Amino acid sequence: MTDKTGGAAFPVPATELHGTTTGMTLRDYFAAKCMQGDWATERMDSGYWSQDDIDAIFKDKAETYYRMADAMLKARG
Repeated sequence: MTDKTGGAAFPVPATELHGTTTGMTLRDYFAAKCMQGDWATERMDSGYWSQDDIDAIFKDKAETYYRMADAMLKARG
């Protein structure tokens, strides 16, 4: 496992077709899953998504999702 990122989320052998690009990291994948679960439980009309604070909300949320992803990577060992 690559430290901090967990390596590639969907690793494939390097070939001329794929080159050396590995795509998203496992950390990114875990963070996206956290975001997906969180957003699936929020209603757009709940007032949670206040347009006045949307940039701050998104920044805080993104940081939270990556902290959760880091915890998942740590739990894997």
